[in-house]
Amino acid sequence: MKILLTGKEGQVGFALHKKLASLGEVIATNRHELDLGNPEAIRVFIDQTKPDIIINPAAYTKVDQAENEPELASQINAGAPQVLADKASELDIPIIHFSTDYVFDGLKHEPYLETDEVNPQSVYGQTKWQGEEGVRNHNKHIILRTSWVFSSHGQNFVKTILKLIQEKTSLNVVIDQIGTPTSSEALADVTYHIVKAIFNDPNFKDFGTYHITLDDETNWYRYACFITNEAKRLGLQPLMTSKDIKPISSDAYPTLAKRPMNSRLDTTKIKKTFMLELPHWEVEVKRILKALIH
Repeated sequence: MKILLTGKEGQVGFALHKKLASLGEVIATNRHELDLGNPEAIRVFIDQTKPDIIINPAAYTKVDQAENEPELASQINAGAPQVLADKASELDIPIIHFSTDYVFDGLKHEPYLETDEVNPQSVYGQTKWQGEEGVRNHNKHIILRTSWVFSSHGQNFVKTILKLIQEKTSLNVVIDQIGTPTSSEALADVTYHIVKAIFNDPNFKDFGTYHITLDDETNWYRYACFITNEAKRLGLQPLMTSKDIKPISSDAYPTLAKRPMNSRLDTTKIKKTFMLELPHWEVEVKRILKALIH
């Protein structure tokens, strides 16, 4: 099996590159090897490599910067997935595409279902939604919406907090946004499972949109406190304890792009369809912290 993987240097792409290697040849690309801002380059690359499946975790993820760079965000998040899906249609191969909780406005009081109406509130959310729609034009698609991604690789909340508690004596962290931290390794495990399911069943019919996060929920403040306490337990000697972290409202921490207040995604569908059990977010955060600290 030949797997075309985009964004190999991103958090999810990095984890996927390692995990998928046992399934066949992984043609893993970064922005220099495959310029997702250049539709013609994408077409030529796919014509040359002739993959059996396309997996696209690559994205423009600088949420605030996207407000000032809407064209670039649109090229990567909306244009590229459309071209990848068009080529997948031509070759009659599946595509797996990663999306985000930012396609929702975050006003719902329950976890979001795949069938809930989208209402993106930022350029990032809007372009990711347009990317989803481009991918949906191809019938053999899997769209995986996730949230609050972290790993030992790349930039993320876990690594930011770890850095800050060693540099500062106090922190303010938003308490009124809720969601589920999700490790890129868990996303890679689920993707691996789905790829195997597609290729093991010649009559595979379970294409569509799925929500995938770890189990349970938290808010950014509680998440930061958990990271701090766990880091201390693992032997790190930070300049502060979790008592020095102060909860603040989103209003007290204005950002260029609007964040969803509720980022919780209902994962019932993916668990049932692919018979998955997902670990608790705390278990995965502990595992990553152990790798980062030791």
